Amino acid sequence: SDPAAKALWESFMNLKQKEAVMEARRHLVEAASRENLPIKMSMGEVTPEQLSSYIQLFRNNLKALENHCGLLQLVLATVQTLKHPQTSKWDNFLAFERLLLQTIGESEMPSVLNQLLPMIKSYNERTKDDYACEDFLVLLIYIYSVVGEIKCGKELDTAEENVKKALVKAICDEPEPSPLLQKIT
Repeated sequence: SDPAAKALWESFMNLKQKEAVMEARRHLVEAASRENLPIKMSMGEVTPEQLSSYIQLFRNNLKALENHCGLLQLVLATVQTLKHPQTSKWDNFLAFERLLLQTIGESEMPSVLNQLLPMIKSYNERTKDDYACEDFLVLLIYIYSVVGEIKCGKELDTAEENVKKALVKAICDEPEPSPLLQKIT
């Protein structure tokens, strides 16, 4: 029921990540100011540590905690998300998705698939920063859904066959396939 929390939630849904995190800081600073908490507004990039330090100001003030509970929960969730070990991997995933989208606009489907191919790795070859089979399935669905009409031909057939082989190998090499992969297979 907290209007500030509702507004912040809307920001999370509608803004880019960087803008949403800045909005979280702004809401937190406004709430602290309303409660006369000793907050020092800093400019520049918003860090999880900065948000945590702002949240700590509310710790010993029960009334302030009560007044801004929803907002504090959202900002704490933001801090946890930003500190999550997979965050940078997903940022890279989104950047790669944008790159593929750009490649689709500039060239034919076979070159897009050939760009994807070396990244499809079996379980034993993957590091924590590499994409899993599910990630490639998501990318392939995305690519085929946005590409529109595809010109058939030998080059496309070869590229698709190579991607299929690599995906089948990667899926078969999974020691414990995820529920999604189990359903697919």
